[in-house]
Amino acid sequence: MAVTRVARERRHTVYFLNAVRDFAPVHLDTEVDMTAVRRHRLTARDAGRRYSPVAYVLHAAGRALAARPEANAAVRGRIWPRLARYDSVAGKLALDRTLGGRRVVLATVIPGLERAALDTIQGHIDRVRDGDPDTLPEFAGVRRLHRLPALVAPLAYHVATRRLTGRDRRTGTFSVSSLGHGPVDGFHSVGGTTVTLGVGRILDRPVVRGGAVAVAPVLRLNLTFDHRVIDGAEATDLLAAVKDGLEGFADDGAPDTATGTGAAARPTAGSTSRATAVEAPAARPDRT
Repeated sequence: MAVTRVARERRHTVYFLNAVRDFAPVHLDTEVDMTAVRRHRLTARDAGRRYSPVAYVLHAAGRALAARPEANAAVRGRIWPRLARYDSVAGKLALDRTLGGRRVVLATVIPGLERAALDTIQGHIDRVRDGDPDTLPEFAGVRRLHRLPALVAPLAYHVATRRLTGRDRRTGTFSVSSLGHGPVDGFHSVGGTTVTLGVGRILDRPVVRGGAVAVAPVLRLNLTFDHRVIDGAEATDLLAAVKDGLEGFADDGAPDTATGTGAAARPTAGSTSRATAVEAPAARPDRT
């Protein structure tokens, strides 16, 4: 048996897990019919544009949280807990990257998701997914943390993350973590925010429509919430809203108010996947 120190490149994960010990997790899950999303992805792919399933989840969750400010919040403190509600929705996305030659989890925060277009969201994902973590500015703080002495770094992390003011910019107001690239149907995760969405793979599965069995692309969507901030009824309504946003996804070409570009989504009458034909029946998972 060999005993070694935790690799320097993974220390930020250890500090994060120590910091979320006060989290009071409750887990929910549902299944989402992704027919409308798959149709949009196939149409976009024919036009030379690729969208990740995670981009749609971030898009739908941003709208859902904007309509439910009770969940777009953070709490701090035990004896005299304080609650902060944020005016804008920022999503923290966990990424599987290689830093300093070691495979690690890194996170990026995508701001303004209550209005960001799908193109804007995907552009952010592409940039941090394809860029070099050793040089990307989003990960400069993590790199500085790794250079600090082992006895100083945990304190520095605590000071940087404990304040409610600005936490939305540092760690997001909700989190998304995806393992849909592998044989994972669903999982629950604590992302350090009041709400964390766990995204599994999309598989063609049997569904019932109008009393008949059909085949549709189905996503297992999991939601973990901090019971200190919201209750189960509020979390259930939020999960239902994200599900509706995905199942009723329609590209209406609305401009992104932040950038003037992109395709905002809205549910439209008759656009939900429950009322549409099944497409792309090949039984394979969609990749994130």
